Amino acid sequence: MVAQGKQNKFMLLNDKQFLFAESVAKLINYAVSIGFKVTFGEVYRPKETATIYEKQGIGIKDSLHTKRLAVDLMLFRNGVYLKSSESYRSLGDFWESLSTKDIKFRWGGRFSTRIDANHFEIAD
Repeated sequence: MVAQGKQNKFMLLNDKQFLFAESVAKLINYAVSIGFKVTFGEVYRPKETATIYEKQGIGIKDSLHTKRLAVDLMLFRNGVYLKSSESYRSLGDFWESLSTKDIKFRWGGRFSTRIDANHFEIAD
């Protein structure tokens, strides 16, 4: 039997995952409504991969991708892949606007250590 504390934490994570998936759908719909096409980059990242990325300096061991609470989206307009952080700003602003007092939606375009403009997550 699962300890009560662990069961509650799992349910909280599960609820966040549901909210995250629904919110990503809203983000994609918003992107399409303002003229973008969207494909997925990374969504789920196994912990082993996160460890490798950390050693390579291209990610962190405790990535929220490992908890299914982060997604990387690739933006296109007129068939052209958009790489600049500025291209993602309106999506970042929209994503952050979904935050509540209990749940923080974070956009990688505002990260202080390494800008990751195509990254969207819910804080753990």
